[in-house]
Amino acid sequence: MVANRALNPTSKLALEKWSSDDVFIPGLNEVKVHNLYRAMDFLLEAKDELEEQVYHSVAHLLNLEVDIIYFDTTSTYFEVQPGEVEEEEFRKLGYSKDKRPDLLQAVIGLAVTKGGIPIKSWVWPGNTQDITVVDKVKDDLVGWKLGRVISVMDSGFASDDNMKYLQRAGGHYIMGQKLRSANKEIQEALSRPGRYQKVKDNLHVKEIIIGDGPSRSRYIMAYNPKEARRQKEERLEIVDNIKNQLKSLRQLEGKAHTKTMCKLRSHKVYGRYIRQLKDGRLKLNKMKIRKDEKYDGKYIMKTSDDMMEASDVALGYKQLIDIETAFRTLKQDLSIRPIYHRLEKRIKAHVLLNWLALLLVRVMENKTDMTWNNLRHELNKIQVGKFIFNSGEVFQRTELEKKQKQILDMLEIKRPSRYPEINTNS
Repeated sequence: MVANRALNPTSKLALEKWSSDDVFIPGLNEVKVHNLYRAMDFLLEAKDELEEQVYHSVAHLLNLEVDIIYFDTTSTYFEVQPGEVEEEEFRKLGYSKDKRPDLLQAVIGLAVTKGGIPIKSWVWPGNTQDITVVDKVKDDLVGWKLGRVISVMDSGFASDDNMKYLQRAGGHYIMGQKLRSANKEIQEALSRPGRYQKVKDNLHVKEIIIGDGPSRSRYIMAYNPKEARRQKEERLEIVDNIKNQLKSLRQLEGKAHTKTMCKLRSHKVYGRYIRQLKDGRLKLNKMKIRKDEKYDGKYIMKTSDDMMEASDVALGYKQLIDIETAFRTLKQDLSIRPIYHRLEKRIKAHVLLNWLALLLVRVMENKTDMTWNNLRHELNKIQVGKFIFNSGEVFQRTELEKKQKQILDMLEIKRPSRYPEINTNS
């Protein structure tokens, strides 16, 4: 089932045909769907031990130094409308990161190392909010006795309680903060003067300390000049469009004028830079434009670790992109969605299978320095032919190409036998 997710994702029912007709698995000519479901139940029962053992094996294999762990969540939906089933404990409506708020969903959490290796997965009901899961994640990873761990999360998990919880058992955090937050401490950090230190062309950082003693807070402000230019140009284009539309309003009368005004005022992009006067007229909100200018190219993080250099904090936070890449692989290459399972245990087992497939993909990519699509393309060329004679049948593998031999050697996989199976009639 893991190989199927990685190579040619199908439903469990279609996997019956895939295993018998499309792939050669020595000693397994066919598999029935009821056996697949039993295997899923067995896999789920062993989940906690499996994840810990697999992680430690991979850590040894890749010489992973686990000091920073990235965590984030995504959602995945089910091919069933809310009205088609009774209210459930697990499949629920919630904030959809797939932009499908009309469908029931589940929330998936993933912990990833700074090398992009997924080390653990979680599944929660579809209405679970990010801010509520941090304690569960922390407790599960503490049980592995990983030592000093810095957890990196985005602003969706930022709360005082979560940041305190992440510091238990000697842990630390790097937590993204919302620039436009009303939090007084964040606003003070934003207003603090100070010179940026250039880390690289598109990354400048400065450290900001708020308060004294045990209650002090350490913030790292990052600035990306390239992103600042892009945001400024984008806003200038928006403002020009607003000006043109405000001019055109003068040419309209009656209901058409009122309808166009309402549409412009409520526009999700233009509306933020428009204000309405007491007499009903629309004006460009210059104060809002000036306010947004000070955020261009900036992002801010809070960390409990006083030992890390400001540049390392910023670079570590930027690597959250690794977990975004993992989610993209789950959804695009491994086709984790849509999910047709209804039972909670089957949903969780399905996610676990996808996590194992993602782990397999990442290990292979790291050891070969090739993308999974290229690896799969090369390895799919290895074929097995079945030849039937009066005396029996012979399975024969195609000749291995140079590239295929190199991949197998880099992965330390024994080259498959030229004649993987011979059966005689006697």
